[in-house]
Amino acid sequence: MTTRENTLPVQIGPLTIGAGHPIRIQSMTNVPTEDVRACVAQIRELERAGCEIVRCTVPTEEAAKAIREIRKEISIPLVADIHFDYRMAILAIENGADKIRINPGNIGGKDRVRAVVDAAAERHIPIRVGVNGGSLERELVEKYGGVTPEGLVESALAKVGMIEDMGYDHLVISIKSSNIDLSVRAHRILAERTRHPLHIGITEAGTLRSGNIKSAAGLGILLYDGIGDTLRISLTGDPVQEIVSAKILLRAMGLRREGIEVISCPTCGRTKIDLIGLANRVEEMTQEFDLPIRVAVMGCAVNGPGEAREADIGIAGGVGEGLLIRHGEIVRKLPEEELLPALRQELEHWNE
Repeated sequence: MTTRENTLPVQIGPLTIGAGHPIRIQSMTNVPTEDVRACVAQIRELERAGCEIVRCTVPTEEAAKAIREIRKEISIPLVADIHFDYRMAILAIENGADKIRINPGNIGGKDRVRAVVDAAAERHIPIRVGVNGGSLERELVEKYGGVTPEGLVESALAKVGMIEDMGYDHLVISIKSSNIDLSVRAHRILAERTRHPLHIGITEAGTLRSGNIKSAAGLGILLYDGIGDTLRISLTGDPVQEIVSAKILLRAMGLRREGIEVISCPTCGRTKIDLIGLANRVEEMTQEFDLPIRVAVMGCAVNGPGEAREADIGIAGGVGEGLLIRHGEIVRKLPEEELLPALRQELEHWNE
């Protein structure tokens, strides 16, 4: 099976994906691309959250031309998402898109696909070939008796083969479904049959709560298998939350160290402090610091120091007071209201 360590390298703007490079976090804007000001504002917010590649929909000529102005104002690679109209792909490339996402099956015949490929090849712009379970060709649905992993893989590889036959292989593949089992099995088959880098995601995963759980379940399996060079956690909501969730997932899988990991106990009858509120405030505060450390928030002053031993810094609550802990050792005892400021001070010192 091809793992991310030996997929082919693909250049997207200043970034390289595949070939063992870091897994890149993606998201997509949800404002009209034609509204340059709103689009730039949202992308900058995504950049601050840690987004590394961003995708914008390009359904119109105005949107394709807006790519040029948007590209000038952002720092991360910009992907143009194309549906049905091959001319928008060409226009987006001409206006500076760093990559395009197409389904060659829905933009017309081979002549139209070739026109897009030629435009991409001229500027060495990578093409992401995307296939979704909801748009699988009727003949493949009939062949396999429904939407199946084998059908998704056959569809994707047929489209990739078409582009390769045109002399271009600067490609990324994505095959997406909202079904976890289908997604996992399809990616495992695909990883056996191609060395192109793979963009992974559970499409239409849902809202913040259900979408995070579903994405973590499906993507966690794939990441553990060594599959996935870029990823998006698709959520119905603020796209910034997709970035936050992706960073947490990659840290939890041991695949990224950037940013603070917050661990907190689930509370019990011994808890005499507003641990839930405190943990939420700590998690929000730590987003300001790009430190590869672990911060513990514990509710019990009896067991807290021991439970926080694996953390770099921690706080543990008591009755109206708490402890500041460093590597499992108690630094000092503080009133409850001073725990958060003391923790911030520790982080600022660590950041120096």
